[in-house]
Amino acid sequence: MPPPSSAKPAFDLKSTAWTLPALRLQTADLGALEAALAARFGQGGLFDGDPVVIDLSPLRESSEVLDVAGIAERLRACRMWPVAVQGGSSAHTAAARAAGLAEALDAAPFPAASAPAPAPEAAPVAPPAAAPDASPGRSPTMLVDKPLRSGQRVYARGCDLVVLAVVSFGAEVIADGNIHVYAPLRGRAMAGARGDTGARIYTTCLEAQLVSVAGIYRTTETPLPAAVLGQAAQVRLEGEKLLLERLGA
Repeated sequence: MPPPSSAKPAFDLKSTAWTLPALRLQTADLGALEAALAARFGQGGLFDGDPVVIDLSPLRESSEVLDVAGIAERLRACRMWPVAVQGGSSAHTAAARAAGLAEALDAAPFPAASAPAPAPEAAPVAPPAAAPDASPGRSPTMLVDKPLRSGQRVYARGCDLVVLAVVSFGAEVIADGNIHVYAPLRGRAMAGARGDTGARIYTTCLEAQLVSVAGIYRTTETPLPAAVLGQAAQVRLEGEKLLLERLGA
């Protein structure tokens, strides 16, 4: 018999604002890719089953045969989980679909061609946050006043992000504009997520495991300078260089 009309539906469909790191592939040579991945991520710690998009745009016009299944296997060995491809030719897309990957829109992932930014360890649950402030005469701002725990992610699309509580290790804050954290920043912070090179990250206590501005990133693989570690600091771009500076120095 059909369920009663008052029965709770088995599922819902909702739109979301996911931002995934994109790994831009520069070669179809599996051996070269495997060696490069081992050299960069051989010690682990940066990824933990995180979803990524494979950006094939550098190979769009290439005549090289692309083994998408082999590429995906090597990424999984580095604890990345490829879910889609973008930017390739129609043949690349067909090969990706045969390997169980989807086709992503070019503008969908976080634009970090050579600097993939890790996603949460588990399905993220964003904490309650105020809606962006769209008051006339100033840019909107998203405000979060609750601590962010490991695995949680907040994305301020088209605006700045202000966090008034701790961003714990394993949590992730992303903004198309600036990021302000008026508490310890211990997780991952990515400002200028859609390419704004003028965006900055500010915090009253810099202890981040990853900081990024417009796709240029720095992780704890390179320890934070003693002058800014645990201090009030800002992160900004100067050309292609990421600068970490103590505030009020």
